[in-house]
Formats: sequence, structure tokens, C-alpha cells
Amino acid sequence: MPRVLLIEDDRAVREGVQLALRRQGHDVAAAGTGEDGLEQLRSFRPDVVVLDLMLPGMSGLDVCRRIRGVEDQVPIIMATARGDDVDIVIGLEAGADDYVVKPVQARVLEARIRAVLRRVGGTPSDGTTPKTETHGELTIDRAALTVTHQGAPVALAPSELRLLLTLSASPGQVFSRQQLLEAVWEHSYHGDSRLVDACVKRLRTKMGEPPGQPRYIQTVRGFGYQFRSR
Repeated sequence: MPRVLLIEDDRAVREGVQLALRRQGHDVAAAGTGEDGLEQLRSFRPDVVVLDLMLPGMSGLDVCRRIRGVEDQVPIIMATARGDDVDIVIGLEAGADDYVVKPVQARVLEARIRAVLRRVGGTPSDGTTPKTETHGELTIDRAALTVTHQGAPVALAPSELRLLLTLSASPGQVFSRQQLLEAVWEHSYHGDSRLVDACVKRLRTKMGEPPGQPRYIQTVRGFGYQFRSR
């Protein structure tokens, strides 16, 4: 039974979402503040976090950064009432794996939860791609789902890992944002391409890519991204 930690300050929304998720078979813990949510993160050990962006006291962005500071593997779905592009991009760059716009339809949230849980498993090898591969100073172990750069482990969130595995499986191939959106996030709405851009930005930073001079994940203007083995 997947464990979901819901951090939402609006009591009515919190109780409604909690009920809907429990009906879908999830074990749900709920918190009304960011501080309480962080406490429950340690004791409840969720499989996924649904995090409201606008929280009293500690903001959702701060909570997201705190979670990413101690736990890279738990997926975070950010909820925003505004649907503001700036807020969404900031949240994604803070470490969220996905987002939903409030008021959230139960079926949409459930679909996003199931997608991020599948994403935790990474991208399995198709039998032709080596399980362990080295690209310059970057080593990817597809069996263990680990990445090292210059011998040091690179802590990646689920979306970051899956994006890297997808791109690196076909060095030199150009993937459109739409292709990556469907392969990694399982979305079909083109407007969500900002998920791809924010994730690429986080990946480049974690892999030590020089600003403006990416070594591995390169932008192909007008098309999308490609992985270059160095």
C-alpha cells in the first residue's frame, strides 16, 4: 500500500484529498504546516509527498528544499492554487518532481502519484544497453540505478534519474521536449514542457556542468535535448 504524505494547510482540502487517496488504497498521513510535515517525513517515511506551495510559516518551497536536503529518492508532487508559471518553475527548480494545479481532481492526482511511483524504478535496460557505462567523468550503473561523477555519488531525485537514463541510453539522439515529457513524466500536454527544462537545469547542476557550457546534456535549439558522451 503506497504511503502518501499530504502537506496542506486548508483543512477542508486536506480532508477531501485524504479521503480520496484512501479510497484509492493509499496509506495517508496529513499535515497542516510545513514544520509538521517535516516531522512526519521522518516518522511516516512516505513513498510520495504531495506538497502545497502556499503554506503558513515555512513555505512549500522551503519545505521542498528541506526534503531534498535529506531525502533525494522520495518523489514530491507540488500543488499550486495559482497555476502561475513563475511559481511552478520555482517549485520545480527547488526539487519537485511534478505538479498539479488546485483545485485538484482526484483522478488527476492519482494519475500523477502512480506515474511518479513508477518513475522511482528508473528505466530498465533493454538488454542491448550496457548496465554500467562511463561517459568521461560520469558513470551510470543502470542495474543499481546509481550515478557517480569523478567517483563521487550524485544524488538524484526520481525524475532526474529517469531523465538521465532516458537520454544517455541513446547518445547523440535528439529528443524533443514532448518525447521526454511522455517518456519520463507520462504526460501528454505540451504546456508541461517546463517540467523537462527545470529537470535538465537541476541535472546539469548536480553533474557539475559549467553554467552555459553543458558537457553531457546539450540543448538543440528548436528541437530539444541530446546526451553527448565525453
